[in-house]
Amino acid sequence: MKILLIEQLRTRKTSYKAFEKIMLTSFSILPTLYMRRLAAITPKKHHITLINERYEPVIYSDDFDIVVIHFTTASANIAYETADNFKRLNVPVILCGLHASAMPNEGLKHADSILMGRGEANWITLLKDAEINSLKQKYDPKPYESLSKSIPPTNVRLPGFQLMGAIEATRGCPYLCSFCPESNTPNGSHYYKRSITEIIEEIKKAPQRIIMFYDASLTIDPVFTKKLFKQMIPLKKKFFCNGNVDVLSKDDELIELSKQAGCIGWLIGFESISQKTIDSVNKKTNTVSIYKQAIDHIHLHKMMVIGDFMFGFDTDTKDVFQTTVKTIIGLGIDVADFTIVTPFPGTPFYEELKKQNRITSKNWNDYTMYSVVYQPKQMNKEELIDGIYDVYRRFYRM
Repeated sequence: MKILLIEQLRTRKTSYKAFEKIMLTSFSILPTLYMRRLAAITPKKHHITLINERYEPVIYSDDFDIVVIHFTTASANIAYETADNFKRLNVPVILCGLHASAMPNEGLKHADSILMGRGEANWITLLKDAEINSLKQKYDPKPYESLSKSIPPTNVRLPGFQLMGAIEATRGCPYLCSFCPESNTPNGSHYYKRSITEIIEEIKKAPQRIIMFYDASLTIDPVFTKKLFKQMIPLKKKFFCNGNVDVLSKDDELIELSKQAGCIGWLIGFESISQKTIDSVNKKTNTVSIYKQAIDHIHLHKMMVIGDFMFGFDTDTKDVFQTTVKTIIGLGIDVADFTIVTPFPGTPFYEELKKQNRITSKNWNDYTMYSVVYQPKQMNKEELIDGIYDVYRRFYRM
């Protein structure tokens, strides 16, 4: 079969503030893995065309046997438009990704099939069904026990991206923070690890000198990660990875090994400087009182701390912006990303706000994490938007 895989990551929003447009453009340079996993395990008898829509336009043609579209919530509208265009050409369309998994019935209005959860688990079955024109409407996630613990390699080159490599050593996150679409997607909380030998071989083959680990956190299993870092030392690669405060505040061996292995910086989801807020969203790994300890441990080994913070929680008052900037500058965080907490479909946060009738926009174009799509509890929308922009200006001294 001729298979078209599309990474649909643009949005149809046209009313961006200049600041929002800059941020979305800046963070869109990171590589993606989903479609490369599917391409990597596709039998060689099939011919694959892989399009990253950040760099090249979609090819509308009835020459393809199936079209698979992977998309985010913010790009859902344009993904549906793309799907409709192919349907008009009588080409079977499959939708996949976090939004498709959370809203399968919505997706089926535009597609023949929804590939839910971790797509690679059902990919070969889907291809066999497509060959006999017998696609199922939904390919439900397989239970953890039936999944191979060998995560597909991602050494298929994504068009247009060359600066940074991307890899996963583990899959899943068991922590189930209420706002997180990753862990709350079907089977997203199931955690498993690749063979370290496979990971090392994939890193060796990566042409880039800098790699981004896409794991939800490399501190979920410190014993495994230490073994991985030890074997990475001879590779002389540089990398960024995600970690959690609870481990990074106390495991000096892990931090030292990460430096020896080539780590440039740790990305940490601090989310908030308020313990009340942290507890309210089920962020079990975070204790605000040990933030400084984790940051100092990382800095001691000459690595960067890249912190993620969100605003708009129900516990956030109008003074949260000024207090946060003052605190994190004092903590010595090197780089920070500030976003508006967003109720993505499939998350407990979404269901809670929906039940309270506080969601004010169902236009998926607005779900960029830089727009307000619900009614905040202790401030109005304008105060939240202005507050986050002011945080950026103050922290980066714009």
